[in-house]
Amino acid sequence: MDLVGLLAFNVVAGIATLVLITLGLGVIYGMMRVINLAHGEFMMLGAYTAVTAVDAGINIWVAMLVLPPVLVGLIGLLLERTLIRFLYGRIIDTMLATWGVSLGLIGLTTTIFGNMVRAVPVPVGGFAIGRYGASLFSLVIIAAAIAGLVGMLALLRLTKFGLILRATMQNPNMAAALGVSPPTIYMATFALGSALAGLAGGVLAPVSGISPSMGAAYISRAFITVLGGGPAIITGTGLASSLFGTINSLVSFETTPVIGDVALLAAAILMIRLLPQGITGRFLRRSL
Repeated sequence: MDLVGLLAFNVVAGIATLVLITLGLGVIYGMMRVINLAHGEFMMLGAYTAVTAVDAGINIWVAMLVLPPVLVGLIGLLLERTLIRFLYGRIIDTMLATWGVSLGLIGLTTTIFGNMVRAVPVPVGGFAIGRYGASLFSLVIIAAAIAGLVGMLALLRLTKFGLILRATMQNPNMAAALGVSPPTIYMATFALGSALAGLAGGVLAPVSGISPSMGAAYISRAFITVLGGGPAIITGTGLASSLFGTINSLVSFETTPVIGDVALLAAAILMIRLLPQGITGRFLRRSL
């Protein structure tokens, strides 16, 4: 039973990690149909924000949970205003542009910080599950993922901004006729997705090696999960993360993390083959 409890805890932590990685991309791609190939680098910027703030003596919780989403959100806002706003509706162009941004951010970060791997200390210890030990920080990751999903659901359902955002993404011309400025909503949405990516990077900084190339480890899993979830941001992210996170964690536990990633990719290919519109595109079309 101890082993079952540890495995269940690791599965939940794996699901939460996928939720954090995916949620920001889900906002940008799921709502705006912008393929942001710099998503992994936004996470990398969040992680570097955390490690730089900790080195400067700032409280580690502020460095992980507050500064990364604020800074990366501002960077996303600047990027949208100077580049992305001119490329809406041109998928190939946005892919090439964000790929260029990705390479530029990697080069700039390497120039400033070097190519060495850095780390943020884990701020909490561990606890016992029977005879086995587990990290308390996994509970922080789980709490952050739940807060992200609940916060986005509340924003979209319960606030005027969420209503305007959904209306603008569905019919920008009608929204403009009612006095809404679609460019402003696009800007705010891209900044929101960027901030969520920064938050993911900050939260995962203590459990991942921080380097300029770390974004490559996350971008493929994020896109796989977004495509598997379908058009509904919250429901799709939650369901696809649960499915892929469970498969990845169980296979990794029985074999190795590399084979776990292969199993995740195989499951994603099978799902996209069977459900090309994703889980929510096929079964839960009215969900958020």
